[in-house]
Amino acid sequence: MSVDKKKRRFLTAATSVVGAVGAGFVAVPFLKSWNPSEKAKAAGAPVEADIGKLEPGQMMRVKWRGKPVWIVHRTEKNLQDMEGLVDTLADPESEQPQQPEYCKNPHRSRKPQYLVAVGICTHLGCSPTYRPEVAPQDLGADWVGGFFCPCHGSRFDLAGRVYSGVPAPTNLVIPPYYFLTDTTILVGEDGGAA
Repeated sequence: MSVDKKKRRFLTAATSVVGAVGAGFVAVPFLKSWNPSEKAKAAGAPVEADIGKLEPGQMMRVKWRGKPVWIVHRTEKNLQDMEGLVDTLADPESEQPQQPEYCKNPHRSRKPQYLVAVGICTHLGCSPTYRPEVAPQDLGADWVGGFFCPCHGSRFDLAGRVYSGVPAPTNLVIPPYYFLTDTTILVGEDGGAA
């Protein structure tokens, strides 16, 4: 009995091709499962905020990476009042390294009139309340507006700078962001400018 070597090579090649295609059908879904889900991608995606209707003194909230991000339209008086607080703040120049370079200024923002900050206290993760009023009875005569954390009493000015002598160790975190237009902010990316 003689062996047909051509037939054997053909059958070996055909089996190899079918096996390779089958391995591809198994490998592709397996490798795709390593990628983050669409829901996970969306959770970390940048968020656009339309600030066109945000009046001076108002604050709006957006959600980015599951965290509240505050956008505050500060008034000229707010900006003037913040200048007088330097001696009462723990880190008035934002020297702690958790801040983007473009926020190491007295107003901690790209544009003085707008604060963009993560709304989570740097002490234990509570969410401070926005207290824009001046000298409320419960916060004292020297209060010129800012954020008060009801959990443990930490205070932040309207630039998110932490006061000295409170439990919070650092200023509020400034997320990466930039202005797409005069009325639209993209939170989650810094526009390539640090």
